[in-house]
Amino acid sequence: MKSILVTGGAGFIGSNFVNYFLKEYHDFQVINLDALTYAGDLSNLKELEGDARHVFIKGDILDRSLLEKIFRQNEISGVIHFAAESHVDNSIAGPEAFIQTNVLGTFTVLDVARRNWMEAPFQFKTGKEKNRFLHISTDEVYGSLGETGFFTEQTPYAPNSPYSASKAGSDMVVRSYFHTYGMNVVTTNCSNNYGPKQNNEKLIPTIIRTALAEKPIPIYGDGKNVRDWLYVMDHVKGIDLSFRSGRAGQTYNIGGRNERNNNQIAKAVCAILDQLNPRKNGKLYSELITYVQDRAGHDKRYAIDASKIEKELKWKAEETFDSGIQKTVKWYLEKQS
Repeated sequence: MKSILVTGGAGFIGSNFVNYFLKEYHDFQVINLDALTYAGDLSNLKELEGDARHVFIKGDILDRSLLEKIFRQNEISGVIHFAAESHVDNSIAGPEAFIQTNVLGTFTVLDVARRNWMEAPFQFKTGKEKNRFLHISTDEVYGSLGETGFFTEQTPYAPNSPYSASKAGSDMVVRSYFHTYGMNVVTTNCSNNYGPKQNNEKLIPTIIRTALAEKPIPIYGDGKNVRDWLYVMDHVKGIDLSFRSGRAGQTYNIGGRNERNNNQIAKAVCAILDQLNPRKNGKLYSELITYVQDRAGHDKRYAIDASKIEKELKWKAEETFDSGIQKTVKWYLEKQS
């Protein structure tokens, strides 16, 4: 049985990936390393209780000795690297943790993998020639778009927040290990994810949580910031395809082709809540929408051109925004009941 290391596998996207991967591939064991910070939650993995193929380890990706032990004891043949500080507001208030985890943490995992898999630059150890490191990144590294245009894999990096700058730095470290050492790496850059198990601080869970609590629903600025929204299971399947079939050294942008501004997101969620869980006072949830001071350096628009992964790896988003947001709101309602 092969073993892969998943970092950050108790988080939102990571836990959805681990659950999917173990259901799809019965000849794999997943070593799941997560520091269980605010973003990680063991309840995200409750479906895997009793599954011997899932081994959870609480630990930090900055702990080189722990990583070396994991590689030595488990014959790790692949890494799916999710672990990251990812909340933009937190990066504005305290950027140091983002540089430590996202840049130095990525370097540490990557370097331990290289030393475990390779004898020298462009020379793999016997039996480890196909071992792969897949790095999960974000479209935020590209900066902000105007009213038209899309991010492609050739778009120059122009990060505008400490978070996106730290992710851009980690992307560059991964890229360098391909060009300098010949390491088998792939990077994916995704648009905004949504779906079950997302951290409560993110936009859609915040809208749902505050609405159900009959509190003001906070929307930054004028609510016209645009994002491309990607249902988490569509992203998970794109990651799996990139890990199994992507070309070494390549980047694949994964987007849902679902552009919405924050006003549209809030109103869509409120409309579903009106249907599924009406307010006791008979009013609409949208009446709770409140505009708050905008985020510092708030990028205006992100949008991904996913043509490369669609053509090369035959990936396609299965969920429209309308279908995905219905599933998401229902999941949070069931969680609260």
